[in-house]
Amino acid sequence: MQLKLCRFFSIALAATFCFLSAATAQKAIVVKFDALQKILETKSDQIQVINFWATWCAPCVKELPLLEKLNAQKDLNAKITLINLDYADKLDKVNEFIVRKNIHSDVLLLDEIDYNSWIDKVDRSWSGAIPATLIINPTTGKRKFLEKELKEGELENLIAELK
Repeated sequence: MQLKLCRFFSIALAATFCFLSAATAQKAIVVKFDALQKILETKSDQIQVINFWATWCAPCVKELPLLEKLNAQKDLNAKITLINLDYADKLDKVNEFIVRKNIHSDVLLLDEIDYNSWIDKVDRSWSGAIPATLIINPTTGKRKFLEKELKEGELENLIAELK
């Protein structure tokens, strides 16, 4: 009887923890390009790292842990914003992905299916391929745009260059 009671409490505790974790998990916010434009123009002391990705893009998913690792390094003084390019009707799928991959960076789902109307506004050299990352030093105005998968240590070096 005591073993069954312990098992019951263990299951109840685990279920409560899972419920609380899901209830406090990071969620994507659906935005239009004007919200992204405000981020691109934000004046701040922090380096802005804006990464464009999608759940269906294998190289994008592969580099997310590098971005999360950078997000956890507060001494780099960088703000990570992940711009998801899945369709807005896939918001639940994106949010499940965020929970499953334990993503803590800010995630915005960009609800703009006419890519040609905004890609050049992010960077004129961008062909539209993802993953893509824009790094901005708002203080100096220096920018670096990469249209490729990031490798270990590469982003930290680029941030250091822009400081």
